[in-house]
Amino acid sequence: MNYAAQIDAALDRLHQEGRYRTFIDIERKQGQFPHATWRKPDGSEQPVTVWCGNDYLGMGQHPAVLAAMHEAIDTTGAGSGGTRNISGTTVYHKRLEAELADLHGKDAALLFTSAYIANDATLSTLPKLFPGLVIISDELNHASMIEGIRHGKCEKHIFRHNDVAHLRGILESLDPAAPKVIAFESVYSMDGDFGPIEAICDLADEFGALTYLDEVHAVGMYGPRGGGVTERDNLAHRIDIVNGTLGKAFGVVGGYIAASEKMVDAIRSYAPGFIFTTSLPPAVAAGAAASISHLKNDPALRERHQTQAHILKVRLKGLGLPVIDHGSHIVPVMVGNPVKCKMISDRLLNDHGIYVQPINFPTVPRGTERLRFTPSPVHGPEEMDKLVRALDSLWSHCALSREQLSA
Repeated sequence: MNYAAQIDAALDRLHQEGRYRTFIDIERKQGQFPHATWRKPDGSEQPVTVWCGNDYLGMGQHPAVLAAMHEAIDTTGAGSGGTRNISGTTVYHKRLEAELADLHGKDAALLFTSAYIANDATLSTLPKLFPGLVIISDELNHASMIEGIRHGKCEKHIFRHNDVAHLRGILESLDPAAPKVIAFESVYSMDGDFGPIEAICDLADEFGALTYLDEVHAVGMYGPRGGGVTERDNLAHRIDIVNGTLGKAFGVVGGYIAASEKMVDAIRSYAPGFIFTTSLPPAVAAGAAASISHLKNDPALRERHQTQAHILKVRLKGLGLPVIDHGSHIVPVMVGNPVKCKMISDRLLNDHGIYVQPINFPTVPRGTERLRFTPSPVHGPEEMDKLVRALDSLWSHCALSREQLSA
């Protein structure tokens, strides 16, 4: 077996399909977000504006977050020193879990090294807690949820995206006595649409199912205190397990679940992805706690964020660009061709200093390649003007459709 040749062939396929992914080496400038420096492969540098980051509110640069992290480093040093069970639990971890539980109105919360691991570890552990468990999952759930369900090796069913009637049909076909979990999201990050949370909770009540909700792209950004779409819609009490991230609106890194005290205790005690992983550095936990605490009391920042997203959508629609608009903060612009998607991304970066990564398969289905813009409260009029003009020019250059999409 010529292993090197097999690797070459696999990589060549990605290049031929126009979906080989290139990392862009950028250095963010403290206090100047969304501006950064692109360090090119040839060693030269170019200023860029970041339009695709998930630090939605710029909290990764917030003075309160930085001060908390500095204080924790000065007090405790860098790493946590071990797993949560072996020297890796500190006052910072406990404080953060208390902030998260309060944020979602739950009894307890549990930290993980990422939201991906939180989903994978929790969903794969639930079948151990509930023998005979059946998980019913939205077809557009994140890869981490899909992997967690797969690793759990329990019976699973997939319902069509946001199709409550199809979900009902599946539930009606199952053994009424079987334990069940409905797994779905509040904001689906590629199209920016919302899950029908209340309708799914109604079905869960009717059929005796638990609800598992991924609020990764909503925590910090929706609701009076940033508790997510469920807080905004007064539905948080109807969710049994909520998953969230510290790496997007909260500006740091890590993930978590929030649930009842017994549920959290069981996941803590049975999930290998939690038990055998070194805990987050204390400084990260301190920064995340400071970020959450601040955003609980800064609804104006969330409002500015929504306003910026709305303005960008209106301006791009005015040019006839195919924007998907479901009312969330995410601004996807459909290209539908991997080669042209990469071409526009490259031209934006090289010619205009605008950084946005192409989104292609397997993140989205083939033929739905897109550019996904994430405007923030600190993307000003000048940055937005530059982006809109550049997209208008490149869309014509690539002879792409300007047909409007229906939400």
